Amino acid sequence: MKPTEDNLPSPPDKEDLAKPAYRSGWWAGLSRNVIRMGWISFFADVSSEMLYPLVPIFLTTILGAPAAVVGFIEGLAEATASLMKTVSGRWSDRIGKRRIFIFFGYAFSALAKPLIGIATVWPLVMTARVADRFGKGLRSSSRDALLADSASAEMRGKAFGWHRAMDTMGAVVGPLLALLLVSLTNGNLRLVFLLAFIPGVLGALLVLTIREKRLAPQGKASLKVAYQALPVPFRRYLWAWAIFSLANSSDVFLILRSQQTGFSTTLVVLVYALYNMVYALGSPILGQLSDRLGRKRVMVGGLIVFALVYLGFALVGAAWEIWILFAVYGLYIAATDGVGKALAVDLVSPEMRATAVGFLGTVTGVATLIASTVAGLLWSSIGSWSTFAYGAVGALVGAVLLARLSIRGTAITANLG
Repeated sequence: MKPTEDNLPSPPDKEDLAKPAYRSGWWAGLSRNVIRMGWISFFADVSSEMLYPLVPIFLTTILGAPAAVVGFIEGLAEATASLMKTVSGRWSDRIGKRRIFIFFGYAFSALAKPLIGIATVWPLVMTARVADRFGKGLRSSSRDALLADSASAEMRGKAFGWHRAMDTMGAVVGPLLALLLVSLTNGNLRLVFLLAFIPGVLGALLVLTIREKRLAPQGKASLKVAYQALPVPFRRYLWAWAIFSLANSSDVFLILRSQQTGFSTTLVVLVYALYNMVYALGSPILGQLSDRLGRKRVMVGGLIVFALVYLGFALVGAAWEIWILFAVYGLYIAATDGVGKALAVDLVSPEMRATAVGFLGTVTGVATLIASTVAGLLWSSIGSWSTFAYGAVGALVGAVLLARLSIRGTAITANLG
C-alpha cells in the first residue's frame, strides 16, 4: 500500500532547515531538525540495544542455536535492512518526501521487538530480527537525506557525528537498562525483550515533531537507471567500501569471543556499553575532524584501527584484553559510520541523496551477510581466531583501496580528503 502522510501533523515551516538553533556550546551550528533527529535515534537505539547483546546469548543458551545460525540470522537481518535502504531511498527521492518513511520505519521496528520475547524456536527470532531491520531499512535513507538537508555543507560532518553520538548513547543506555532489568527480573530475558517496545514507540512519536523540505517529485525510473545516474566518483567509493564490507562480519562474534574468554552475561553487556560509549563520544569529534581534514583520511584511519582490533581478537588470551579491544573498536566505528554517510551525500546532488545512501546501505548489507556467513563457518570449522584474522585482512585491503580512491572532480571537494 502506498504510504500517505495526510494523517500526520506537519507543523508549518518557512525557515531554512539548516538554520543553526544555537550559536555556541556543544550544539553550535546544528539545526533543530538535526538535534531532534538525534533524540529520535536515541530512543530507538535504547530499544534496539536492549536486545542486541542479549540475543546471541538467548539464541545459544536458551534456544540452543549454533554459532553459524547466530551469524546467519544477524547477517540476514542486516542484509534486509540494507536492501530496503535502496528501495525506500529511491522511493523517497521519487516522490520528494522524507518524513513518512522515517515515521513508519521507526514504528515498524518498535512493533517487531516483542516477537523475540515470545519466541520458542530460533526461526521466530530470525523473523523478528528481520522485521526489526526492515523498519530500519525503510527509514534510514530518508533520515540521512533529511539530515543532509538540515545541515550546511560546512557542518555536515558535525551533524552526522551528532546524530551518530545520540544514536550510540542509546546503545550505551540500552544495554545498561537491559542489565538492570535482567537483575530485577531474575534473568527473565523474555520480559526484557517485551519492555524494549516502550522506548521504540517514543522514538516513533517524536518523528512527528521534525520538519522536511519537500522536493520536486522525480519521474519513475528503475533502480538500474538510478544507479547509472549517480556520479562516477560515488560509484567508485561505493565499491571500494564494499570490498571491506565483505570481511566485516556482525559484532555478535565479538560478543561470542568475549564469552569464550570467560565473560558472564553481565560483563558482556558492560563491555558492549563501553564500546558504545567510546563510539558516542568519538562520533561528533571525528565527524567535525572530517569537515577540516577530509572524510577519506578519517575513514582510512578508522579501517586501520579495525584491522588492529580484529588482530587483537584473533590473538587475545586474557579477559582483561577484551576491555581494551572493545574500547578501541569504538574509535573505528566513530571514524567510519557517520563520516561515511557524509561522504556519500557530498558526492551527489541533493535530489539524489536518499538514493545514494540507499545504494551504499544495500551494497554494505549484502556484503555483511556474506561476511557473517563466512565468519560463522570459519568459527565452526577452523576456530574463532580465523574469523578475526579474516576481518583484519579485509580491513587492510579496504584501507588501501579507499586511500587510493580518486574522488575529485565533484561539485563538493573541500571535505573529501
